[in-house]
Formats: sequence, C-alpha cells, structure tokens
Amino acid sequence: MGRILSIDYGKKRTGIAVSDPLQIIANGLTTVETSRIFDFLDEYLQKEAVSCIVVGLPKQMNNEPSENMKRVEPFVNRLRKLYPQITVEYWDERFSSKMAQQAMRDAGLKKKDRQNKELVDEISAAIILQGYMERRLFPTGRDE
Repeated sequence: MGRILSIDYGKKRTGIAVSDPLQIIANGLTTVETSRIFDFLDEYLQKEAVSCIVVGLPKQMNNEPSENMKRVEPFVNRLRKLYPQITVEYWDERFSSKMAQQAMRDAGLKKKDRQNKELVDEISAAIILQGYMERRLFPTGRDE
C-alpha cells in the first residue's frame, strides 16, 4: 500500500501533505513554488511509493468552481498524463485555509508564525488529506 499525497495547488505556492504508509495519519510535508511542483513530485515519487494523489478542488460557497479551477484542472490533467499508475482525485478544499489558521491558533503559534503563508498552505494540504482519508474510512453513503 502506497502513501496518499495531498496537494493544495496555488498560483504561487503549493502545499504538500502525505499520509503514513498505512494511510491513517496526514502530515504536512512541505510547500513548494508552484513553478517547481513537477520537479518536486518527480523527485519525491522516485523515493516513495504513492498510490493516490488528492488535489484540493477549489469551490465557492455556492458550489461553483472558483477562479483557481482554471489552473487546477490543467494541473490535474498533466498529473494524470505523467503518472498514469497513480490515482488522482479531487477533494473539496473549502475552508481548509481557515481551518489551518484556526489549527495554528489552537497550537499556540504566535501571530507572526500564523502569517507564514507557506505553513498555512502545508497545513491546508494536511487538512484536505485528513478529510479525504476520514471519508474513505467512514463513508456517509451520500454523494459529496
């Protein structure tokens, strides 16, 4: 069983999180410049077995795609083309940044540390991944 990798894709930066090999716990891994994401993935995938990549699906509150979707969709298409052996799925990323900010406050991080956008992106990717894994373990029976 390979790890699950989660991507919070952004215009400038992309947050990355990864599961443990048993696919139980999500951990923030890093944040990379979006322009270097495929270099990072090539290097990471040579070292680690990954069975699934989960990409944050950018939606607005009314369930319509957000503006970032025009960047995310071509990115996902390229992922699927470059890594056909790895399942690529979307997961709703609404509120992940706000939840990351709250998690940082709850952890007692100072205001300056909470303003670190790279850390916010990494934690957002971990929140996306944890939600994805929890839904797989405890399905509701409803379509999301």
